[in-house]
Amino acid sequence: MAPHDIRRPFKRAAISDQQKRRELSLLRQAQNRRDAQQQARCLASSILSLQSAAPESQPEQSDIELETVPEAEQESEAFSKDLDVRQASKLRGPEVRKWFARQLMLPEWMIDVPDRLAQDWYVFARPAGKRCFVVSSNGTTVSRQRNGSILHHFPSALPAGAKIRDGSGSAQSYCILDCIFHELDQTYYVIDMVCWNGYSLYDCTAEFRFYWLNSKLEESGACNAPSHYHKFRFSAVPVYNCDQSGLHAAYTGVVPYAKDGLLFYNKHALYQTGNTPLALVWKDDNCSQFVIDTDGKGEIPSQQQVVLELQDDRKLVTSDDPPVLFGCLDGDIIEKSGLHTGNLLRFAIGDGGLSFVDGKLEKADLIYLGKSNRARAFADSYSKVLFQFMVRHSPLKIDDLLASINSANDQEKTPSDIEMVG
Repeated sequence: MAPHDIRRPFKRAAISDQQKRRELSLLRQAQNRRDAQQQARCLASSILSLQSAAPESQPEQSDIELETVPEAEQESEAFSKDLDVRQASKLRGPEVRKWFARQLMLPEWMIDVPDRLAQDWYVFARPAGKRCFVVSSNGTTVSRQRNGSILHHFPSALPAGAKIRDGSGSAQSYCILDCIFHELDQTYYVIDMVCWNGYSLYDCTAEFRFYWLNSKLEESGACNAPSHYHKFRFSAVPVYNCDQSGLHAAYTGVVPYAKDGLLFYNKHALYQTGNTPLALVWKDDNCSQFVIDTDGKGEIPSQQQVVLELQDDRKLVTSDDPPVLFGCLDGDIIEKSGLHTGNLLRFAIGDGGLSFVDGKLEKADLIYLGKSNRARAFADSYSKVLFQFMVRHSPLKIDDLLASINSANDQEKTPSDIEMVG
């Protein structure tokens, strides 16, 4: 598809309904309040007790694979949001990966620039590393990766995170932090706070969560250098209001970790499990080593590759809820390759590219390559496929984000012209 067909100043209205979904998500979160305290207790207990989905020595996938999988990780209808700890403890393998994946708040890829970016959004540089939950409770601290496997089991300065002389805290004292573990400096960078000292933050806005994160983490001593009762250092990331200066600081500022793109959080968003358009990831070559997806050999293929799920009616869909239809697979290929419903299949996007009508995908030129890696548990999401398509043809650039902020500022400064009609 020719670049000018999808290029829009600041927005991607021709291919995206992301803004509409952002508005719907803000409405729905006010209507779907959970028992946040019970959800936090369930998650904390599960992270501490669930058996690992994979051996702790199992090597991690590359950073680029780590970044592409979470965006695609959507919950299956087979797993209820009300799954209790006893049921969760019986899960194994892919089921554990799915259960843990849907406990995290997973950002969509930025397809268009959100409205009111400067007023309603935060931005920060995402650390490169392993995304995980960290739970401290009953005198110990455990970190688990998205697939449920234990990353570290250690003492920490977090509340109830170590067995010390004055006790490890009450049974109600526990913490859940959303972190990225950065290998180079052996530090847990905290990107969000789900629960602190037994107080659930699920139903608190990002504005409040980030405020508590910065104040409470420093007070706890978790940011101190490692010691006998505190094996790994924790650190908050610098978060900025997404105005022109804040965006510039996040994009160009020096940080103690390797950057892997920028993360944007809506200030009014609650901690929503699963994919959400109220958190967005954006990358370019200046702030990430991994922008265009690589193949199994770590090389950039000549054609964009996507992973889709095969349904029982031969339909090929994304992991979104509801899923986005990309086409149907020929019955002969299904029979000859011995494919089954639920298989994850890899395709290349041919010269025909992707075609859009009224903001919806109408046609995709798919070339079947084979089954996806067995370690992969989910298909790609629609926003991830589109972001990768845009990167190759007409990327959303940092100048577009800055221009959008400037344009919004100019509109606010310009008084409205009111025409009186007699």
